[in-house]
Amino acid sequence: MEITQCLHTAILVSDLERSENFYGNVLGLEKIDRSLKYPGTWYQISQFQLHLILHPGLAVERHNEKWGRNPHFALGVTNLDAAKEKLLANNCPVQMSASGRAALFTQDPDSNIVELTQVSAS
Repeated sequence: MEITQCLHTAILVSDLERSENFYGNVLGLEKIDRSLKYPGTWYQISQFQLHLILHPGLAVERHNEKWGRNPHFALGVTNLDAAKEKLLANNCPVQMSASGRAALFTQDPDSNIVELTQVSAS
């Protein structure tokens, strides 16, 4: 077996409208059409997709001290300081990476962990 790329990540959310605000408006991801019959929203990030799947009543237990030790996915940003400012302006929690690298962790409205890591513009 040879794995050549990562196609998508699917996460569960309890309130689709609230999650669409976080991923679409706060993070600025591009929403794309989907043809599936169950509630959800798909976002395109370059060659990768993020799938939000509605799961009402979702309750998630997390490691609170170091968010990076929880299941999470990472997105590259070209300006980590600007990303941090936007998150804070939208009352999103932020925890800087404990490793000292240029990265931070935030949580979506359902406490799913999202890592934002500084990358060079391509």
